[in-house]
Amino acid sequence: MAGTRKLGKPTDQRLAMLKTQTTDLILNGKIVTTEARAKEVKAMADSIIALAVKEHKNFEEVDVKVVKAKLDKNGKKVTEKATSKNGKEYLKVVKETTTEKRQKDMPSRLSARRNIMKKVNKVEGVDLLDKLFNELAPKYEGRQGGYTRILKMEPRRGDNAEMAILQLL
Repeated sequence: MAGTRKLGKPTDQRLAMLKTQTTDLILNGKIVTTEARAKEVKAMADSIIALAVKEHKNFEEVDVKVVKAKLDKNGKKVTEKATSKNGKEYLKVVKETTTEKRQKDMPSRLSARRNIMKKVNKVEGVDLLDKLFNELAPKYEGRQGGYTRILKMEPRRGDNAEMAILQLL
């Protein structure tokens, strides 16, 4: 065998399916799939989580100057009247400058983020990398691998395929 299971699909379809299932596992904490697929997704998910655990503290805090629109007590932008070069008046938004502390990734953490993004799908409204680095990585920090487990289920009714639950520990 050439290293990975073929799962009866062409390479592009197989990789897309595994990316989707890995993303779902990280988002939901558990998926139900066939046993062969679960074994492949387990390997991908464990490597992603191990990378996040290794790099989750590898950043530095920096002060960043931020220019924002000034807001009133109702949350609306504060405006003032201004005059253009040709004499017309218009409303100009008042801006305020503040400094904020932000995380600046070190090169190895940035590389880890990019490698993880190759192995998972983007999800609307959810920052998957933030979940990995700020929720899952601290949870598994003292652990040496084995971030997921496979629980076998009864065979699927239609085609008698071996089914399994893959879940994060």
